[in-house]
Amino acid sequence: MARQLALLVLLLVSPVAMRAADAAGACAGEKFPAGRAYAKCQDLPQLGAALHWSYDETKSSLSVAFVAAPAGTGGWVAWGLNPTGEGMAGTQALVALKGSSSAPTVKTYNITGYVPLGGASTPIAFPATDLAADEGAGGNIRLYGKLQLHKGMKAVNQVWQVGSSVTGGAPDKHAFGAANLASKAKLVLAGKATAISPAPAPAPTAGAGAPSSSVGGGSDSGAASSVAPSAGKSAATTATGVSAPALALLALVGFLAMV
Repeated sequence: MARQLALLVLLLVSPVAMRAADAAGACAGEKFPAGRAYAKCQDLPQLGAALHWSYDETKSSLSVAFVAAPAGTGGWVAWGLNPTGEGMAGTQALVALKGSSSAPTVKTYNITGYVPLGGASTPIAFPATDLAADEGAGGNIRLYGKLQLHKGMKAVNQVWQVGSSVTGGAPDKHAFGAANLASKAKLVLAGKATAISPAPAPAPTAGAGAPSSSVGGGSDSGAASSVAPSAGKSAATTATGVSAPALALLALVGFLAMV
């Protein structure tokens, strides 16, 4: 009987443990320089990117670290919030550009339409401070910043992108792949977040006559996905509310019962 009971416990625990590992994600292992710590993190559904953030609701202040690999050695990564829509147009963007410089530089852009960006920053709707960028493991660029959001903001659309090259201090056009076109989701800042859901199928890849996007001249693909980051204190907490240590204890009990 003890053996059968132990097998039952292991069968029940294993799927939950697998969900716990998925919930923790790669973002939980990111090691930032001293002085940079974030309350939450989420592996974003496209382009191998991740977002780390802390939100002070009383001050409407959002501190972020966006992590992604540029599409080329001298490329760029971008992340931003769109308070007016779900696509690229309207996004208030932070862009880290590697180019030929020894360290990435950060610029801000107010994406107002589908035209190429220039080499100079433009003011954005959310005052940005503490802008910086560095290089992490695996060729990633880590983009840091603090945004002063509008009072009472609970959720907002986020958009991210990567590109392969920089010319004249400005990001060049990004690729039109499915992942590029689907790189958008909803960021839940306060309140109970919904469960993570798969991103919807992207619109067909833009043809040669499609308009250029203002971030690197890419194309906007339409509606955003409804993916929302976890509202828990840590990405290591499972969706069922069972912590990783508790799962390990259950597995150990099952193993001992088999011996």
